[in-house]
Amino acid sequence: MIDFPISDLKLIFTNMINFQLLVDFIGHQFKAKTRHGVHSPFVYRLLDQVIYDFRGKMVYQEIEELRSTLLRDEQRITITDYGAGSLVNNNKQRQVKDIARNALKPARIAQLIYRLVEDLNPRNSIELGTCLGITTAYLAKAVPDTKIYSIEGCPMTAAIASENLKKLHLTNVEVLVGNFDVVLPGLIEELPEIDFVFIDGNHTKKATLDYFNRLLTKLSPNSLIIFDDIYWSTEMKEAWQEIKSHSEVSVTIDLFRMGLAFVRRAQEKEDFYVRF
Repeated sequence: MIDFPISDLKLIFTNMINFQLLVDFIGHQFKAKTRHGVHSPFVYRLLDQVIYDFRGKMVYQEIEELRSTLLRDEQRITITDYGAGSLVNNNKQRQVKDIARNALKPARIAQLIYRLVEDLNPRNSIELGTCLGITTAYLAKAVPDTKIYSIEGCPMTAAIASENLKKLHLTNVEVLVGNFDVVLPGLIEELPEIDFVFIDGNHTKKATLDYFNRLLTKLSPNSLIIFDDIYWSTEMKEAWQEIKSHSEVSVTIDLFRMGLAFVRRAQEKEDFYVRF
């Protein structure tokens, strides 16, 4: 029997018009393995000790309390979107509680990102898509001594995210406001090497591959890029396939909701579908 993750089912049933998403989800579940079907020592350890570590952590509580506050926030803001829009709501005037409900990563996903970053222990991190700052906060908590650069295209959303980070007393995040296409190249140029990137925005094939190829010029020998929503559209599926096949990418893990692309230059090339 296949155990369908609740957050993935919510994503699908919120978007029932996207029949292809349902087909992709079912196909992924049939192909996906758990730790017991994986023979790579690197990936087995990652699954056993990081991805499937569902223990509660004290660090999660404060961030999730803030999420609960945002889910009740009736403030209305104007959205600036440079990317492919939303699968749920493309209105330019939106309440914060609606953004929190539809755009924030579920706790289960955000906490997985926390564990992956904590395990990687990067010297610096880039996030494309700050939104209201919840996932940003998880990144910052995972590596308190590491600088997080988070880019957000919408000024009003970025302002709320910055206030949320202050509420959590996080000082290791710099929120950069502007179009990813404009801000990211300058940031890449400034950094000597890049260890971790989370790409959650502008879900088009061209933009995704452009960000990936730009980042490759500065990725460290043991780095990780997480691509969100890899089944969001045909374009995103095509982009993910190109990323998987790139010679610089040694290990990929397809979790359906997102794809992990590891650049580990001493690692044998392997691709995995993993149930989460």
